[in-house]
Amino acid sequence: MRKILAGLAALGLSTTVAMAGETLDRVVAAKEMVVATNAGWPPQSFLDDSNQMAGFDVDVAREIATRLGVELRFETPDWATLTGGRWQGRYDLGVGSVTPTKARAAVIDFVGIYYYSPYVYVVHQDSAAQGVDDLAGKKIGVETATTSEDFVNRRLEIDAPGLPPIEYKLEPGEILTYADSMLPFDDLRLGDGVRVDALVAPEQTALNAIKNGYPLRILEGEFAFREPLVVIAEKADPEWTAKVGEIISEMKADGTLARFATKWYGKDYSAE
Repeated sequence: MRKILAGLAALGLSTTVAMAGETLDRVVAAKEMVVATNAGWPPQSFLDDSNQMAGFDVDVAREIATRLGVELRFETPDWATLTGGRWQGRYDLGVGSVTPTKARAAVIDFVGIYYYSPYVYVVHQDSAAQGVDDLAGKKIGVETATTSEDFVNRRLEIDAPGLPPIEYKLEPGEILTYADSMLPFDDLRLGDGVRVDALVAPEQTALNAIKNGYPLRILEGEFAFREPLVVIAEKADPEWTAKVGEIISEMKADGTLARFATKWYGKDYSAE
């Protein structure tokens, strides 16, 4: 039964059985849910001008807490810690736009898909590149320990049903890795080829950087890959995974996820 519930939740499907579980008991008793996310990845999650957490992932986490009837506290571990599991109770959930990969499935639970993201090729506005073939042999920047890095190294294995196979058209010369999601954008904004020639990054992040004045552009019609994004939990409490999976399904069905996506991204990325 536990395996069935966890499996349904991992696919973003609603379950009809609501059981408490140790994590929910702890969250309710403390009247607080601790969520791990990123503090420097706009518009997904970032510190605003008032030094408060804001963004799409932040709104999603707050809504989950509201529907559970508890307060919310954010923690901002590094990406490897967030996706590496073995939290030992430090966090109750991870809401950080995590891709379900086969490697991660071994160490964390996929609570439910809450939106989808296309990954794009980003170049400086002065770049002559018009397509992915023009990036052959170039310096490509990616955030480390992400699906972007897996993609450029041709080892990306997304763990979700119904996805088309990954096509590897990019032939990078040098791969530059960065510890933070915005650092490669900061290098690319310095000029075409000054430090890096192109990036592979989520479309939402790229559009937000361009909106905020970065002199960059996205290669038109050239998606690197598309991926689902999931809320994650420690691999320790199937009932908690199922309970939060129900909430995510409800948020999708009642339009809440579509509203949050449109608010932060300008369009509904919650639709398949």
